[in-house]
Amino acid sequence: MAILVLGAGIVGSACAWDLRRRGHDVTVADVDREAVDRVADAYGATSAAIDASSSADLAELVSAHDIVVSAIPYRHGYTVASVALAAGTHHLDFGGNPAVVAAQRRLHDEAEANGVMIVPDCGLAPGLANVLAEDLIATADEGPIDSIQIQVGALPREPVGALGYQLAFSPAGLINEYAEPCEVLVDGRYATVEPLSAFEEVAWPGWGPLEAFATSGGTSTMCHSHEGRVRSLSYKTLRYPGHGHIFRALFEMGMFDDTPHRAGGIEGSPRSVLIGSLDRTLPRDAPDVVLVRVWRDQAGVRTVYEIEDGADGEFSALARTTAFPATALAHLIAEGTVSRPGVRSMHDAVTRSELMPMLAGNGIAVDATAGPVAETGAA
Repeated sequence: MAILVLGAGIVGSACAWDLRRRGHDVTVADVDREAVDRVADAYGATSAAIDASSSADLAELVSAHDIVVSAIPYRHGYTVASVALAAGTHHLDFGGNPAVVAAQRRLHDEAEANGVMIVPDCGLAPGLANVLAEDLIATADEGPIDSIQIQVGALPREPVGALGYQLAFSPAGLINEYAEPCEVLVDGRYATVEPLSAFEEVAWPGWGPLEAFATSGGTSTMCHSHEGRVRSLSYKTLRYPGHGHIFRALFEMGMFDDTPHRAGGIEGSPRSVLIGSLDRTLPRDAPDVVLVRVWRDQAGVRTVYEIEDGADGEFSALARTTAFPATALAHLIAEGTVSRPGVRSMHDAVTRSELMPMLAGNGIAVDATAGPVAETGAA
């Protein structure tokens, strides 16, 4: 099947590799001609130069493919989804921004009527972690669920500097997660909490202690769909201790503000200055690890799903666990195994039992345990 990958960065590259491994005809497109040629040559794909801000150029390219996997910045999410729908092409992207996903969801009725799947939030979190959380809800006993909690971290194996962090993806995307309201369920009702709040210490053998704190986008649409069924639901990012408090101080100082200001004869927003500084100074490309912990508390029993994934020599752990859930779903759609037209976030588009066997060939597996809430130590 003909599949288009938009974006030749670390995630788009991993998408191209895995889709070629699965036997699909792949075109990789990016505004950076040199980057897209490099990826296409490395993995036996076709290359195309495209500016995603040009709907006309995008439409011509998308219409020549059966599925498009978009690994370009989230601000293009609605445009690409709209173009794909008009072309009758299935669309997957990595989402993460609730406002963009909400806009895409307005396309649901038309997509459903035309047999097109539009699936945002197809990465790690939102994405794979939410598929696991949805499975815990689907397999729960009747009656209320006390808690569904999601914790995910992409960490350098060796923390460096005060932040203990390396730049694993776009710094603009990182600050977006740290700046926007976080959707949660409290006492069974939808609510939002501030980002970089609700800190807790997390034990993780081999990696702890870590800190967990609220960040945006990770619950996807789950807080709306499970209001009243789940008493408490939240998503937290895992980092080495101290990281979140430093960014919380920057948040309180107004450094996430995107409004231009003039200072010292120079005009610019505090956020642009911060993003530029992170881009220049944070380390990159050291070996990493991805940790995922999702659990359900119900009737005194805690059921826990965990993933621990590392770099494989070709791709980082973050690239693997972000790209491969999306490419696994694209493969299932191409095969006709999954067909749920409309706009559905990943946890509504595919089940754990459908997705995880497709990730076995990538070496991504889930460890499941259960025990009394007080004895599991999951948090």
